[in-house]
Amino acid sequence: MSPKLFIGPKVRRLREARGWKLEACARQLDLSISYLSQIEANQRPVTARVLISLMRAFEVDGSVLDADDDQRLIADLREATADLPEATTPLSLGEIKQVATLAPAFARRYLELHHAYHRLDERLKLTDETISVDQVAAASHSLPYEEVRDFFHYKNNYVHELDLAAEALANALSPGEGALEAYLRDEMDTVVVRDATDDVMRRYDPVRRTLSVNPSHPEATRIFQLAFHVAAQRLSPLIERELAAAALRSAAAVDVCRVGLGNYAAGALLMPYRRFVADARELRHDVERLAQRYNTSLEQVCHRLSTLQRPGERGAPIYFVRVDYAGNITKRHSATRFQFARFGGTCPLWNVHEAIAQPDRFIVQVAEMPDGARYLCVARSLVKPSGSYLSPDRRYAIGIGCDLEHAGEMVYSQGVDLTAAPVRIGVSCRICERTDCQQRAFPPVDRRMSVPPDERRVVPFEVEG
Repeated sequence: MSPKLFIGPKVRRLREARGWKLEACARQLDLSISYLSQIEANQRPVTARVLISLMRAFEVDGSVLDADDDQRLIADLREATADLPEATTPLSLGEIKQVATLAPAFARRYLELHHAYHRLDERLKLTDETISVDQVAAASHSLPYEEVRDFFHYKNNYVHELDLAAEALANALSPGEGALEAYLRDEMDTVVVRDATDDVMRRYDPVRRTLSVNPSHPEATRIFQLAFHVAAQRLSPLIERELAAAALRSAAAVDVCRVGLGNYAAGALLMPYRRFVADARELRHDVERLAQRYNTSLEQVCHRLSTLQRPGERGAPIYFVRVDYAGNITKRHSATRFQFARFGGTCPLWNVHEAIAQPDRFIVQVAEMPDGARYLCVARSLVKPSGSYLSPDRRYAIGIGCDLEHAGEMVYSQGVDLTAAPVRIGVSCRICERTDCQQRAFPPVDRRMSVPPDERRVVPFEVEG
């Protein structure tokens, strides 16, 4: 059964943006004034017929009225409010849903304040542990990445104008390292040299007009770096326009986001939207075959699969995540409702951790989140060679997945019993609602716990239901 669609605040904002009174809008939609009023107050869900009427009346795509943004906001608020001091009375899920649906702008402002609080708290803790000002400053360098992740998170990981422009640019190019080198030489007066060493992947010298790439890196990596330079230079006005609209709070965040948008454009250039969507469907999202077809890496393909949200031409909604061996999420992009941990460790039952222990194998899992949503989760470990005996290789696990209703579109569902009992995972122990999990590292911060003095179980504490 599909969940009921409550989008009252979005309808009200669209109506008020056009200066329509309630009565005039009701006539446009062929609804009674009381019915429309109840929709805007979130007292009644929107039916399929009314949703179509709203799209026609307001001349918007269905994505504008999508409820998935609300689900992401609710998940973020749940994690942020669970981070409050222990003495604070926890907020119920119902209260959090009310805030997210009725006052989304306020909710996002609250999240901004919480992120600021969290950063300050981390700095204070670090200050207590060290007397080195340099270490404190170094620790703060990673903070802009959180802001940029939120930028892509709330854009549904799809940047429309940039994606269209990259697709148009792809039509003027041929795939492959040689073709990109020729384009850079003939159209951009830039010579590609293979003299980068150590950990340098790409370096541009604007005076000599040379682009250095590292010959020790795989071909797919070198091609991506060439594509990045082409896209970043050719689509610079669009990238700067997106940055201006993002209104990021710090210069460092702007720099991080500029690179992120360049990476996005490079992926869209190497894997043009319409062709890639068609190939993904044909190959049932087999990332190995897609990587062979486009001469890209598995990670690049997985990232691109999570961006296929063009209005009117959507692909299967897929999440993409990259996790290091310590369990830190270093990349997360999603077109699904899948909830990622922002702070603290990820759920130990999630198959990305199992993939780390089983190199070069795809691990498939049917998982259920606490909200009841079920996903087909696919994970695999990756090794990125350093190119030197003296430098350690970088090791990660990557994961992709989709809502179970789309599982049949993925080759990884073959031979998997999608009706079997799923693995019950959570976002992280600190906010997980499950009271019967034997893998708990610590109790949830919004529940009371007790430790029985005369009994010892696998989990040494009990959590109130």
